[in-house]
Amino acid sequence: MVAAAAIEMVGGGGGGGGGIILTWQNRYNELASHVAVYVVAYVAILPVTFLVGHWIHTMASFSKFDTLNEPTSIQMGKAICFLFLIAMVSRNHAIVVDIKAKGAKGDGKTDDGPALDKAWREACAGGPSPSSVLIPPGTYMVFPPIQFSGPCKGPVEIKAIGATIKAPPELARFKSDEWILFERIDRLTMIGGTFDGQGHEAWKNPKCGDNDNCHLPVNLRFSLVKNSLLKDVTSLNSKFFHMSLHGCDNTNLDHITAVAPADSDNTDGVHIKHVNGLNITNSNIKTGDDCVSIGDGSKNVHLEKLTCGPGHGISIGSLGKYANEKPVQGIWVKNCTITGTSNGVRIKTWPNSPPGTATDIHFDDIIMNNVGNPILIDQEYCASRNCKKAGAPSKVKISNVSFKKIRGTSATKVALKIACSQGIPCDNIEVSDINLTYKGAKEGGAAISECSNVKPKVIGKNIPPVCSGDPTSHIAT
Repeated sequence: MVAAAAIEMVGGGGGGGGGIILTWQNRYNELASHVAVYVVAYVAILPVTFLVGHWIHTMASFSKFDTLNEPTSIQMGKAICFLFLIAMVSRNHAIVVDIKAKGAKGDGKTDDGPALDKAWREACAGGPSPSSVLIPPGTYMVFPPIQFSGPCKGPVEIKAIGATIKAPPELARFKSDEWILFERIDRLTMIGGTFDGQGHEAWKNPKCGDNDNCHLPVNLRFSLVKNSLLKDVTSLNSKFFHMSLHGCDNTNLDHITAVAPADSDNTDGVHIKHVNGLNITNSNIKTGDDCVSIGDGSKNVHLEKLTCGPGHGISIGSLGKYANEKPVQGIWVKNCTITGTSNGVRIKTWPNSPPGTATDIHFDDIIMNNVGNPILIDQEYCASRNCKKAGAPSKVKISNVSFKKIRGTSATKVALKIACSQGIPCDNIEVSDINLTYKGAKEGGAAISECSNVKPKVIGKNIPPVCSGDPTSHIAT
């Protein structure tokens, strides 16, 4: 049976710290609705059985079967109607489409993309009952583009436990910026599967770097995929982002793994934007860029029990690079462990930016292991040679941010840096119960903090001392 779990937000909005509960309530409701349909159908058919029986008896009276009595005719009518009911039930029964039945070889060389496409189309058109695509254990080569497009007639599951799906290593085979695309799907469930982007050659591509027009393919792109679940899915060696989610509301990623070398540029584990109600839990991300990057238009996002590193840490932003960016609101990062990354938890906005907002952002109960810049708000983020860092300040307003119970070791002497915009200072920044010690070899002494254009609220005992002695900051205790 398809695992079409509903996703119920708990403690979202201003509640803080809420997470997600996977509930089978929607499966119960769906089953109950089917049972109700069949019961109603059976009750409705009962009178029909008598009509059919009387018709059979009447017709028999004009034929050589005139000895057919009325009770027997009614029994025949019941049998005919029962067969009709069975046909209706079977029509709504879930289907399972095995890609090998559609021609997949699973030899790791032959392009199994067409078989995957055929299986998806059949499952998507299957009907109101849950349907599934089965990818049996094995190794499959899949050439781009692969598009799992909806809307579908019912929930669909892709079950790929023990399967490895490989992309071709050659960039020349890619004509768009994704390898596998999921779009316009409601109630998608993905269980298992390793998706290997084979990106080693792409990372060496000299045409990329600061070039905004360099479109390397994302391993798994999700666009307008809603009320969905991804569980036990692994992405390896993506040529660009491992997973990108845009417009994916009320969706859960659980036990996700993303792995690429530390020197693989732009291999963000999960990049999100324009989402409302997204949860990433119990996941392990080791890449050459942000473990999770949260872009504009993201609301009610919960990250919990993640292990991150190597990479660039967990980032809000960058924000303010483009005009008309949507607000970021309601982000909770809780109970995570970050190891060996160049940054820990950070909010980054571009200088000389268009107006924008980022509010209600909370980092709580996080362990840092030899992490550079463990706590960072950077409103002078400048990631390209074309950035005008010395120009006008960022116009992205940052407010209602908290850093609580963050502890461990810093690879940089500055363990806490809050550098807000000179034009629009940060509001309501809370720092409490921080314990970060400096373990770097380049500079001696204890860890320090640096602050500008901010008046943080400092609670509890904090190591290092927060914003002490900074002329543009004031501690609001």
